[in-house]
Amino acid sequence: MVRRTLLHAALRAWVIQCWWRSMQAKMLEQRRRLALRLYTCQEWAVVKVQAQVRMWQARRRFLQARQAACIIQSHWRWHASQQRGLIQGRYEVRASRLELDIEILMT
Repeated sequence: MVRRTLLHAALRAWVIQCWWRSMQAKMLEQRRRLALRLYTCQEWAVVKVQAQVRMWQARRRFLQARQAACIIQSHWRWHASQQRGLIQGRYEVRASRLELDIEILMT
């Protein structure tokens, strides 16, 4: 009778331990998923900020190159109007990794 009682108690303890281990595994998985979700949110935020900064830098370089091209064109047009001839040329405006090819034809 004592053995039977001890066996039932041991089985009940084993069931409780199995349940507790499964609960711990579930809680660990929940914590892991939450940490992963927070990490991915932070990574996406960083990627978005980097993309915005790169876009701003590229736009600034483009606007600088466009302004330089406009200045060159206006000076060239003034110079060409002074000479009154047919002038053909190819000019390159470089502004750090951005290339513009400008072809000016005046009659």
